[in-house]
Amino acid sequence: MRNLVFIISDQQRRDSMGCYGSRWAHTPNLDKLASSSYIFENAYVTQAVCTPARASIMTGLYPHTAGPIVNKLPLDPNIPVLPEMMSKKYTTGYMGKWHLGNDIDKQHGFDKWISTEDDHRESYISKENKGKLSDYHKYLVSNGFTPDIEVAGDKIFSPDFRSKLPEQFQMASFLSNQANEFIVQNRSRPFVLYVSTFEPHSPYDGPYDNQYDPEEIPIGPAFLQKPHGAAKVNRLRSDYFMQYLEKGDILDDPYLSKTLAPGHDLSNLEGWLRLRAQYYGNVTLVDKMVGNIMKSIENAGIADDTAVVFTTEHGDMLGDHGMLEKRSFYEESSRIPLLMRIPWISSRETRIAGSMGQVDLVPTLLEILDQPLPGHLEGKSLVPVLNGKTNLKENDVFMEWNGTSPDLPDRFLGSEEINTMLSFPYRSIVSERWKLNLSSKDQGELFNLDKDPFEQNNLFNSHEQKDRVQVLKDKIHKWQLDTGDTAPIPD
Repeated sequence: MRNLVFIISDQQRRDSMGCYGSRWAHTPNLDKLASSSYIFENAYVTQAVCTPARASIMTGLYPHTAGPIVNKLPLDPNIPVLPEMMSKKYTTGYMGKWHLGNDIDKQHGFDKWISTEDDHRESYISKENKGKLSDYHKYLVSNGFTPDIEVAGDKIFSPDFRSKLPEQFQMASFLSNQANEFIVQNRSRPFVLYVSTFEPHSPYDGPYDNQYDPEEIPIGPAFLQKPHGAAKVNRLRSDYFMQYLEKGDILDDPYLSKTLAPGHDLSNLEGWLRLRAQYYGNVTLVDKMVGNIMKSIENAGIADDTAVVFTTEHGDMLGDHGMLEKRSFYEESSRIPLLMRIPWISSRETRIAGSMGQVDLVPTLLEILDQPLPGHLEGKSLVPVLNGKTNLKENDVFMEWNGTSPDLPDRFLGSEEINTMLSFPYRSIVSERWKLNLSSKDQGELFNLDKDPFEQNNLFNSHEQKDRVQVLKDKIHKWQLDTGDTAPIPD
């Protein structure tokens, strides 16, 4: 029996890695991993926000089926994640950001659980959990650090505080040490280990803030450019984030100054460039974590029998189309890195063209590990693609935005108008490098990703594309029927 190590970063853009064509990003460990991996050129999330994306990564279901359609909604204990679908002979571990409810509570069949998040304690289901603090919190306290904010009656460490810690106390460093211990302890038995870190997620600060010169990092044509002709939700969000280029300081805006970008000046070009540079600096923490985990696997003598997957839950706009963070079908937010090292299939760098969705990860990994595939999965195994028996050229990928839940509305996102638009459902399809985005409450979008990779020319209302729009609409409706999706989408 073989092993699986699944590494997840948080909010990491595809262009942050050398193996994806970046000529300036310093990611030696990720690039080394890529040199013996399958590199998926066009991997997409199912929903570009934390909890729904993670639900698909863990369950092989779309968010509307898995249940957590907005952040902080817990995953139903009765919906199995990958380890619960596998032989009981496997030892299983989960370390780091969970974000699927009760973060500090060992659950869903995992034998080992290392928790790192305390920010969401107010939404924990059980009262007894609200009095507990994470393993990472205890580690920082044991090393002499004092929590700086209060949440749900207890003092915890804020993301802003954590971002300014020395490298050895960053979450990625803590998790790589925990992963090393797990690998050493379980090297003689089959195991599945998930390692999920918070970096390079905002607040865009870290120990490598000076690694890159902000003026030297390339920017694309959509950087700080408002998306004219796009869906209203994108225009509203761009107007919101870019307003301070005219108004000045963001300190009067609590969402930006305290949640998204504390300490960053978004009133000028230099501030935006510095934010981008520091974000990419935080990728170094991820890269070093990956390097340490790979070294642990090699030192344990199990490299030939251990599959390693690296991906992230979504990207970050970083000023492209005039936006920050995620919650968008734009490529910068929805198209993510995905490396799969499977030495018993191939140990060569192999680039996989075409498009795939993260809903396919669970069935693919189950087949790789010679485990039976449950009939309830909505994703499909890509092992035939890995074996070269087929390809992804005609593979359609579906993404969703589920607005708000009656159980838990989304947080305040900058303005009431933005929150209103983001309360409506949207659906998207990527088909042979065309992307169609639909909502019954907003302007549709159609992009030719080959000719317009920065998605600046919305062709939805083009007479020449009328038939294409209808074909892609029909595909979305067929997918909705197949997956029980009832979101109202225009015919």
